[in-house]
Amino acid sequence: MKVKMLSRNPDNYVRETKLDLQRVPRNYDPTLHPFEVPREYVRALNATKLERVFAKPFLASLDGHRDGVNCLAKHPKSLATVLSGACDGEIRIWNLTKRKCIRTIQAHEGFVRGICTRFCGTSFFTVGDDKTVKQWKMDGPGYGEEEEPLHTILGKTVYTGIDHHWKEAVFATCGQQVDIWDEQRTSPICSMTWGFDSISSVKFNPIETFLLGSCASDRNIVLYDMRQATPLKKVILDMRTNTICWNPMEAFIFTAANEDYNLYTFDMRALDTPVMVHMDHVSAVLDVDYSPTGKEFVSASFDKSIRIFPVDKSRSREVYHTKRMQHVICVKWTSDSKYIMCGSDEMNIRLWKANASEKLGVLTSREKAAKDYNQKLKEKFQHHPHIKRIARHRHLPKSIYSQIQEQRIMKEARRRKEVNRLKHSKPGSVAIVSEKKKHVVAVVK
Repeated sequence: MKVKMLSRNPDNYVRETKLDLQRVPRNYDPTLHPFEVPREYVRALNATKLERVFAKPFLASLDGHRDGVNCLAKHPKSLATVLSGACDGEIRIWNLTKRKCIRTIQAHEGFVRGICTRFCGTSFFTVGDDKTVKQWKMDGPGYGEEEEPLHTILGKTVYTGIDHHWKEAVFATCGQQVDIWDEQRTSPICSMTWGFDSISSVKFNPIETFLLGSCASDRNIVLYDMRQATPLKKVILDMRTNTICWNPMEAFIFTAANEDYNLYTFDMRALDTPVMVHMDHVSAVLDVDYSPTGKEFVSASFDKSIRIFPVDKSRSREVYHTKRMQHVICVKWTSDSKYIMCGSDEMNIRLWKANASEKLGVLTSREKAAKDYNQKLKEKFQHHPHIKRIARHRHLPKSIYSQIQEQRIMKEARRRKEVNRLKHSKPGSVAIVSEKKKHVVAVVK
């Protein structure tokens, strides 16, 4: 048996006296500079600092609504078109390039609870507190025509959400139950229910288009199969889930926005443990939307901020807030993955950059090369303490900052209590529950 041993000659790197100069190991490769790493470290540090200097994510505010913005929808074919519904029953269609409202419809009496566009982009559907489902043309009425819906369906109960199928002329509404509708009929094709409480949100899977997910106020997340017209399985969490969003790149993955300040990413094949628990908000999470790449998602919260999370990380990479922004009710990531829109209580829709320090407009080839080089340097040195601290630092409003400190104290107290209980009880009598499993009560199939 051969044993290879590391052996170093101290003469190569130890000084004979402390007055001698430090010996620098010489690299004889002419293409590599002996101080390459220190140089790159300084460049990475400067790039990280400049990224924070140029981080100005807020772009524009679209104002015009006379009540809080309750829901947003994207146009499937046009990047510049966005639809918004308010708490006074008004719907506005916006042009993002001009940053103007191009059409206003008084659609419902009371809140607009949900809005979704047809997959071809020719029309859109809305539901409201007046127990109606209405279909509207995307283009405005012609000269002399009245602003009238194409179809109106009168329901028996209040509908709280709507979503359209990604490929067929079918849409789903939720309220006391999940109803699947054909666009040509005035009664649902099938109704599915599992539990007795009202359902707050329903979403079609963008890849496996016959799958639906819904969340109800009895803390359930229920998955349905449209082909069998039955619920598949449900997971019960500690607290109520406000909405869910499917990953557009991975068919089985979805993220749930919960009342307990966390977001949970689940794999629908194994619902007993979430894939990841995302914890940074300090109040109830009200909405969530995925980036078209499927690598990140954005969440809107009652704590007056929006956060961007990487799918595989438990902490957010970015937090956006302004002084005037109140409780953020809805959020959407645009289809080109560059911008984020959020609608909040104080009647404004805000437009943000997805990457806070990104330069908008045309880049020269030299600018592109410098940007890519700096990005690689930041990735290479991202775990160095100084660079990590600068990259992570964010200014927060005092309310959020103080709540974070308070929650940290509470969390530490809970952890101490668990450690003490484990220490002073018989071995094996106290089960250690991981953070991921703590919040799941049960899975029912």
